[in-house]
Amino acid sequence: MQLPAEAVASTALIEVVRISALPAKKGAPYPGRAVAHWTGNEAAEALTLIENLSGSGQQRCGFSPGWSVRSYEDSLDLALFEAAFCFRCHEVRMRGTAVPAALATQFFDPDTPPAQALLRLFRAATPVTARPRS
Repeated sequence: MQLPAEAVASTALIEVVRISALPAKKGAPYPGRAVAHWTGNEAAEALTLIENLSGSGQQRCGFSPGWSVRSYEDSLDLALFEAAFCFRCHEVRMRGTAVPAALATQFFDPDTPPAQALLRLFRAATPVTARPRS
């Protein structure tokens, strides 16, 4: 998967969000609860896993993402990018000031080792009370 290179290089913090709904309007962040903040090696590991996601064809589920990551630089002002992951339809939707239109929608294979490792990181960061029952 391709991430905006300059944004990756500038990332100081990644916020992991357990998504609770789709945004109310176009361009708004995905609503949900922040369940983790990763810096240093944790942030670098997550970005590497995301960049190593293998491409896939589009599946149909209606796009119901479970987690997103928001990348911030040192100032922690606006997110450089947010990537929302749907492991059912294999789709990632990105938005943010650093995201060119060509990278806004991408597809990944959720059964590959990098995708499974990323999913384990998301699940480990999510408190049991915030996880869906299914």
